[in-house]
Amino acid sequence: MTRRRTTAAAAAAAPVNGTGAEVATVGKGGVVSYLAGRILPYASPWIAAGTLPPLAGLGTHAMWGDTAMSAGLASALLAVGGAGLTAVVYKSTPSGTKFASFRRVQATASMAAGMGWLTTATAAGPLGHPMIDLWLLCGGLFAASWNVRQILRNGASGDPSETNDGGGLGALAQAIGWERVAVKDAKGTGKGVVKGTVEVEAGGTIEAVQGTTSRVAAALQVPPSGVIVTPDAENAGRGTISLRVADLLKDGVPFAAPDALGMMPTHPIPVGLYADGEVWLLDPFSAPILQHVLVMGVTGAGKSEFLRSLVAHLATRRKMTVFLVDLAKGRQTVGHIADGIDWLIQDVKEAKRLLRALPAAIKARGDVLAAEGLDQWTPESSLNAMLVWIEEAADVADFQELEEIARKARSVGIWLGISLQRATWTNVSTDVRANLQGAVCFGVDKPADASFCLPDMVTDAGAIPAWGSSRPGYAFAAGMGIPDSRTTMEVRSGLTDRHELAALVEAAAPYRDPLDETTAAALGQAYAQRTHRGTNRTTPGLAPAPAATIPPPSAYRDYTDGLDDEDDMTNAEETAEMEIQDVYDEVLGAIPGDPEPDADYAGLRLEDDVPDADPGSDMEFAAPRRAGTEEARHILYVELDGWAQAGRLEFEPADLIPATTAAGRKRPWMQGELKRLVEAGVLQHDAHGSYSILHSPLQPA
Repeated sequence: MTRRRTTAAAAAAAPVNGTGAEVATVGKGGVVSYLAGRILPYASPWIAAGTLPPLAGLGTHAMWGDTAMSAGLASALLAVGGAGLTAVVYKSTPSGTKFASFRRVQATASMAAGMGWLTTATAAGPLGHPMIDLWLLCGGLFAASWNVRQILRNGASGDPSETNDGGGLGALAQAIGWERVAVKDAKGTGKGVVKGTVEVEAGGTIEAVQGTTSRVAAALQVPPSGVIVTPDAENAGRGTISLRVADLLKDGVPFAAPDALGMMPTHPIPVGLYADGEVWLLDPFSAPILQHVLVMGVTGAGKSEFLRSLVAHLATRRKMTVFLVDLAKGRQTVGHIADGIDWLIQDVKEAKRLLRALPAAIKARGDVLAAEGLDQWTPESSLNAMLVWIEEAADVADFQELEEIARKARSVGIWLGISLQRATWTNVSTDVRANLQGAVCFGVDKPADASFCLPDMVTDAGAIPAWGSSRPGYAFAAGMGIPDSRTTMEVRSGLTDRHELAALVEAAAPYRDPLDETTAAALGQAYAQRTHRGTNRTTPGLAPAPAATIPPPSAYRDYTDGLDDEDDMTNAEETAEMEIQDVYDEVLGAIPGDPEPDADYAGLRLEDDVPDADPGSDMEFAAPRRAGTEEARHILYVELDGWAQAGRLEFEPADLIPATTAAGRKRPWMQGELKRLVEAGVLQHDAHGSYSILHSPLQPA
C-alpha cells in the first residue's frame, strides 16, 4: 500500500502535458512507468467492463446453466452473494463529503448492476439477447461514469484535487491519524514536488500537523526534510503541505558564473538551486535592512564550497571589498581566489587587530553616510560595500565585541558573515545570534542543532537538515532577500572548480575597486600593515602586492639592497634577524644581574618617590628632569610611533615605563595620557588592560 501511494504521489508531481524533462522527474520507472501511471486510472474501468462480465458469465453458465435446477440454484446463490457484496461496498466506502457520497453511490450501483447481470447471465447465457446488449450498453456507461469521476477528481488541469476521504494524499492522511485534518487541492508542480492545502477542524492546530511530518515522510519513503507543512499567515486553521517526491539536485549543481564583470554589489548573487530547479539567489545589499548571515554545518557539509562561490562572485564586482578570517585552513579553502580578497587573515593577532579596528571604521563610515544624506549604504555612496567573513568567530573575538560590531555594521554597508559547526551559546551568544538575521544551515548531526541557526518558522515546518555530511551542499536558507515562501525548500550550492574560479577572479582584477580612503584610514595601522593584499584595478601590473615585512635597522639594510631573487631575499631577511638577535643578546649580556635581590630598593615602583641615599654608601639618587607637558607627550608618542612602524600594535601599560621615566612623570600621568589617546581614537583599550595602536600619534589619522 505504501509503495502504491508513493508511486501515485510521484505521478502527481508531473503535469498532464509534461515535457520529456518533466517525465524524467517521475523517477526510476522512466517514460513507460510515467505513461502507465497516467493512462491506467482511465483504462482500468474499460478493461474491467470489457473482460470480467463476459468471462465470468461464460464460466458460470457453462458450469450450472445446462439444467433448470442447477441454473436456478446458482442464480439464487449469486443473487444473495451479490446483495451481500453490494452492502459491503456501501458500508466500506467513505462519505464524509459530497464528492465521497457520490463515489459511494457509484460504487454501490456498479457492484449491484454487475452482480445482477452475472446472476441473469448464469441461467440465460451471456452472449444471447438481451444479455449481450445490456453488457455492451451498461458496461460502457459504467466505465464512462468512472472516467468522469476520475476527471472531476483531478480537475480540468489533470492535477490531483482531492480531500482526505479518497486515495492518494487522502488515504495517507487517514493512515497517519489526521482525524481532524483535510488535505485538499493536491497538485503536482512537474518539478518533483506535490503541494496541497491543509485545513484543520475545530480543536485541531497546524502546529500539531507539523509535528507529524516525520510520519508522513516515513509513509511516503522520502527524506525527513521532504515533507514541509507551512502555516497560512492569514488563517491559523490552514496551511500548505509540500512533498518532495523526486530529487532534482542529486547529480550536483554547477557553479553559476556572473552575468558580467564589474556589476554592483546590489546585483543578486546566484549561489545554487532550489529543490524545484529555481535559482537560489542572495540579495543582501538590496534588502531594506542588511542582514548579517550565520552559516552552520558539520565538517564536510558544504560550507567551504558555498563560501568559495560567494567570494568569487563578490570579487568580480565594483565598489566591493572582502575581508576573510580563517585561522584553520584559509589558504586551503580560498587560496586560489585570494587575489579577490583584500585582507585574508590566518593569524590570531591579526584577526584581533581587525576586530578591534572595526568599530572606528564603522563610526567613520557612519559619519560619511550622514554627510551624504544616506540612512544606509547604497551604490551612490563614496564608500565600498564590505563583506567581513569570520570562520569560527569564537576563537578570535569575545561575545561583547562581536555583538557591538554586528549591531552597528549593518547600516554602514558592512555585511558580517560568521561560519560555525555548531552555533551553541558557548560558541556565539544569543545577543550575537539575534543580530545574524540571515541563515544558511547545511547538514547537522542532531535535529535540535538546526534551531541554533534557522528561524523557528522554518524548523517548525519540518525544514531540518538532519543529514550530517551525507548530503554535501544541501541546506535551508533564510533572510538576505530570500522570499519567506522559499525558506522551507531545500537548496544546494554550486560545485566549484579551482581553476575556473581562479581565472574568473584574475579576469575581474581591473574591475575591483580598492577600499575607500575613509574606511582604510579608520582601520589605521592594522589595515596598513596587513600581511595579505588582494589585487584590484589600482595594483601596478595587476600583480599581488608583496606581504608587509618589518623593515630591518639601517645597519643591516645592505643585506636586502639589490636583491632580485625571492630566495635571496628570504635568506637576507633571516641573516638580518640573526644579526639583530646577536646584538640584542650582547646588550642584555652587558647588563649585570641584581647583586642584592633582597635589598630595600628591589621593590621600588615607578610611582614611588626617589629614596634617600644610604649615608654609609657612595650612591646618590637624583630625580630625572621633569619635562614640560608637550615634551613629555612627545617622548611618549615617539615610543608608540616606533612600535607602530615596527608592526607592534599591542602593548601593556608597563611597557611604557621607560618612556614615562624619561619624561620625568609617574604612572597616573601615563594612565591619563593613555585614556586621552583612547578617546582620540589613536588607541583602543582591550580586555585585561592591554592596548592596541590604531594610528601612530605622530601621523594624522
